[in-house]
Amino acid sequence: MEVNLDAILKAQKNEITEHIVYNKLADLTNDNHNKKILKGIAKDELRHHNFWKTVSKQEVKPNKLKAWYYIFISHLLGLSFGLKLMERGEEIAQDTYLVIAKKYPKAKSIMKDEYNHEKKLLTMFDEEKLEYAGSIVLGLNDALVELTGALAGFTLALQNSRLIGIIGLITGIAASLSMAASGYLQSKEEDNEAKKPIKSAIYTGIAYIVTVILLVIPFFLINNVFVALAITLSTAILIILGYTFYITTAKSLNFWKKFLEMTTISLTVAIISFAIGWLIKIYFGVDV
Repeated sequence: MEVNLDAILKAQKNEITEHIVYNKLADLTNDNHNKKILKGIAKDELRHHNFWKTVSKQEVKPNKLKAWYYIFISHLLGLSFGLKLMERGEEIAQDTYLVIAKKYPKAKSIMKDEYNHEKKLLTMFDEEKLEYAGSIVLGLNDALVELTGALAGFTLALQNSRLIGIIGLITGIAASLSMAASGYLQSKEEDNEAKKPIKSAIYTGIAYIVTVILLVIPFFLINNVFVALAITLSTAILIILGYTFYITTAKSLNFWKKFLEMTTISLTVAIISFAIGWLIKIYFGVDV
């Protein structure tokens, strides 16, 4: 494998683009700790760009659209998520770095900087969105497991789409209030002064109620209960997919392990509840 000028120019463009992202986020943040980290990484990225420039002997323009995209994502979903997503998407393959390093030894130190130093700095972020991630996952997990199970059971026992939707909504709202209270009590028991119990309860309750609404909507829109249930289960998997991607990216966890674990639990409960609904319908002769 030979040193490819296109790969070098791509690296150069990535570095100057990321330099803009880090600098802009540093100017926008009010947290002095995060500002210092962002400014430090921005300087590293500019230094990396300047090195690649000496190699390519060419000027490159930053990708401003991509820069503003990552700035927007970082504001919407948190610095840790946005910046780690950027690092994941912009990294050049390690074997490419190693090939370039054979001709330009300094590339090896940049590789170490990219894969080690910056990653260590990014883990230092202390964000509310991640601080309360436990409360959010508590609401999501319980809503997904309890309501997918309940809706599956109602589907076979009642077989009336609108009635299932109404009962599911009432059940979900009541459960969301219960979970918010549980989130409050759990937060009070934790030894974490930065985590406020009331805010923790709000995060848990909102995560639960939003999940409930998304899961019951198909039963209000579709008359065929089995089609509605299929859409509900598909929605549950998409919710798990989205949240798992967010939390595993922000916390550098294994995506597939977390995704398969949450999906397996939710679908297993739904299958068991569906079977229970079938037995109840036969035993009690429910006909709605």
